[in-house]
Amino acid sequence: MTSWHVAIRYGLAVMFAVTGFSHFVGMREALIDMVPPWLPSTVALVTVSGVFELLGAIGLLIKPTRLWAAGGLRLTLILTLPVNVHLALTGENLPWDGHLLPRTLMQVLFLAAVLAVLIRDLRARRGARRRLAPGESTKPSTS
Repeated sequence: MTSWHVAIRYGLAVMFAVTGFSHFVGMREALIDMVPPWLPSTVALVTVSGVFELLGAIGLLIKPTRLWAAGGLRLTLILTLPVNVHLALTGENLPWDGHLLPRTLMQVLFLAAVLAVLIRDLRARRGARRRLAPGESTKPSTS
């Protein structure tokens, strides 16, 4: 396993753990206020997205769940983009990171990191399948 892959995976796990916890402690009310009014059940959406971020963070660190976690986090990042756009367009007195361009670039950076983990693990899994001898039924371990 290459060190960049491990560093990205652990960095993402830490980032999603921190943001996932913020859905329950510290920033919960601010996150609820960020949700566009046209979305239903804002409290439930913040709770569910926090749970998904926490599960994704843990899943990135466990080999059998890594692909599912990366895929789920990718989807989470894509689905939360409208929330960030809404905040950037309607929020008042936002700090520098509250503006649309920096928030979008940050989200694209995290999405690229998740995709790097996802693609690398998919390639490793395909390569491992090709190395299996004909008739061999056990799956090799991939890192």
